Amino acid sequence: MKKQFSGLILCVLAFAMFCTGFVHNGNVTYASSDIDISSKSAILMEYDSGEVLYSKDEAKHLPIASMVKMMTILIALEELQEGNVALDTKITTTENASSMGGSQVFLDPYVDYTFEDLLKSVVMASANDASVALAEYFNGNEKAFTNRMNKRAKELGMTDTHYVNCTGLPAPEQYSSAKDTAIVLREILKHDIYHKYSTIWMDELTHPSGRKTELVNTNRLIRYYQGCDGGKTGSTNEAGCCLGASAKRGDMRLISVVIGAENSKTRFNESATLFNYGFANFESQKLVDSDVAIANVQVAKGKQENVDVFAETSFAAVIKKGDKSGYDTILDVKSTISAPTHVGDKVGEVTVTKDGNVIKKIPIVVREEIKHLSWFETAHKIIEKW
Repeated sequence: MKKQFSGLILCVLAFAMFCTGFVHNGNVTYASSDIDISSKSAILMEYDSGEVLYSKDEAKHLPIASMVKMMTILIALEELQEGNVALDTKITTTENASSMGGSQVFLDPYVDYTFEDLLKSVVMASANDASVALAEYFNGNEKAFTNRMNKRAKELGMTDTHYVNCTGLPAPEQYSSAKDTAIVLREILKHDIYHKYSTIWMDELTHPSGRKTELVNTNRLIRYYQGCDGGKTGSTNEAGCCLGASAKRGDMRLISVVIGAENSKTRFNESATLFNYGFANFESQKLVDSDVAIANVQVAKGKQENVDVFAETSFAAVIKKGDKSGYDTILDVKSTISAPTHVGDKVGEVTVTKDGNVIKKIPIVVREEIKHLSWFETAHKIIEKW
């Protein structure tokens, strides 16, 4: 009896050891032993789907140092996209902005810099003074801008973040997580102009006085890792060494975040390790292509009888190499529509599912203006068919 009981215990322990060797995150199951990450927290996310390929304490509340500036950058890019600021807009600095310590580009107070120069200084050199100058320009003062940062974070579903400033300088109540950092970087990457600055290795800022400050990109992976074209570093005694980065190879873009690495070398090495794991084990599969007609529908009472319709946006899924994806697409589109039609009119929907669960719904739209037949044209058509 004792032998049987001992055997049962050994079986349970063996099973437990087997189970702990595997971690489930999102829709991907991976062996945790595949990657050795020593940083306090980490995540690897596929850009298009937002699917998590690896994570370690991804929701843990931690200081993230200058990675806080990702939200500063995002808001600046959104202001640019909305037309509220232009690249050549002049922004007058204050004594407060120019006096920021830590990483800086040594802005002069009470002089004009272009929005582009300030944005580039934040993206490349992680400049605290340029960050505060942007915050003051958009919301009058850093506190008001920080409130805006927290509001935007909530809109993006960042439930494990609280900002106290726009720079990432140490503050007891300021924290974020690897997951939330990946979310905000994913939003930044939607702005093509961001890559104009994030991919520059070395540049210089010419001050209005003619003085020059050398800019060196703090993200060394853009120079040394194939496909890396963006990201943000952070480093304080409190936060350790942090890095959020993005790399693209072929059709697949990955986002990696590490928080609390013991030194700078480790954060870059572990980010590269995450990228290597992702590119080696996963691939992107386009399930919906917005450039290809998804159906051809009849047009009633229109000047043309049929029209091609398209998915409003493309959708790519990430799958483990060699595995069946489990994805499916369900098409629901009208067989006939009535004229007149306008660009963007919705005529149906594509539903993307995985293992029976709805992942995404994409509208099917018309991309042509089709005018209504006049009474005379309608009568003529009837006679022709008669």
